[in-house]
Amino acid sequence: MKHIITLSFLAILLASCNGDKKNTVEKVLEKNDLKEIRTKRAELVSEQDAIHTKIKLLDDRIKTLDTTQNIPLITTFIAKQEVFNHVLELQGNVTTKNLLTITPEFNGILTNMYVKEGQRVYKGQTLAKIDDGGLSQQLAQYKIQANLAKTTFERQKRLWDQKIGSEIQFLQAKSNYESQQQAINQLQKQINKTTVVAPFSGTIDDIITEKGSVVAAGQTPLMQIVNLDNMYIETDVPENYVADITKGKDVTVEFPILGKSINTKIRQAGDIINPANRTFKVEIDVPNKDKSIKPNLTARLKINDYTNPEAILVPQSIISENAEGEQYVYVVNDKKENNQGVVSKVFVKTGRTQGDVIEVLENIESGAELIKEGARSVKDGQTVKVKND
Repeated sequence: MKHIITLSFLAILLASCNGDKKNTVEKVLEKNDLKEIRTKRAELVSEQDAIHTKIKLLDDRIKTLDTTQNIPLITTFIAKQEVFNHVLELQGNVTTKNLLTITPEFNGILTNMYVKEGQRVYKGQTLAKIDDGGLSQQLAQYKIQANLAKTTFERQKRLWDQKIGSEIQFLQAKSNYESQQQAINQLQKQINKTTVVAPFSGTIDDIITEKGSVVAAGQTPLMQIVNLDNMYIETDVPENYVADITKGKDVTVEFPILGKSINTKIRQAGDIINPANRTFKVEIDVPNKDKSIKPNLTARLKINDYTNPEAILVPQSIISENAEGEQYVYVVNDKKENNQGVVSKVFVKTGRTQGDVIEVLENIESGAELIKEGARSVKDGQTVKVKND
């Protein structure tokens, strides 16, 4: 509005001047007198300066009276202290130490399979039996011989206690009896290996070898057993987090496939940095009461590596940076009842980011009013009008 009034007034004055002076200027030019031309020019310049002075007076009065000045509209928010929990986001796989493929300890034919897939078993329970190749009959013979050796030893001992007989006969009977006992114990251990038992309580997940198959000790997989009670997630963490990611830290675990998440903690943090990828391992407890979480399931991890209970957080979008790399924000000060205030540029030091917010460490106090929308189009010291919804 003020520009329209100014231009209109200037046009009127120029038109008036042109109307009054047109012939005079033309006549001066017709005379072709240098002195008279310079004199006429000086008169016009003087008139022009007078016009500019009057225009300035009019502009000042317009500025005072006009309530619709072109003041930038901006939105703001109030900085406040809040708890800032920074998290490190990683991926990991679910695993368990109680996942085992059972192999036999004895060579022979698999004569019996006492369990089936999906069956719950307990530690020490018999799972399968391998033919012992006649060791049981041999054990029976050893026991007969051992009974005879025991009887002989006991008789020799009674005689020796009565000072009857020679010491050598007593010692030979004792040695023979002990040898028979050792032979029985060794044979019994071999026979025990023909019985396959559960190493821990769990569920038979897979039967790999069928009854009647020939199996080899330590080589032939018989079945797979798993216990879903003691589950955990193992993941690699970059070495620069070694001081922050420690035992007991809070972790949020998300399972995208299951559509569920759980809150848990780090149960173990590795003490060795892998030189190949500069990471260390952590183990995270996975409660699994409903048995829905399975080994090798992919999980997303959010590990709390930093907490500031009195953080000032601002949107990253309002942080600007100058040519020297200094970061700054705009603050509104001296706000009046008409919501007009003055912009002030404040240099800040920032900390960690999380999502679309960043932590401000210096120069912004709780209660400061920061420009949100319009921060890129204002200048230090400029008057602005706050228009928050």
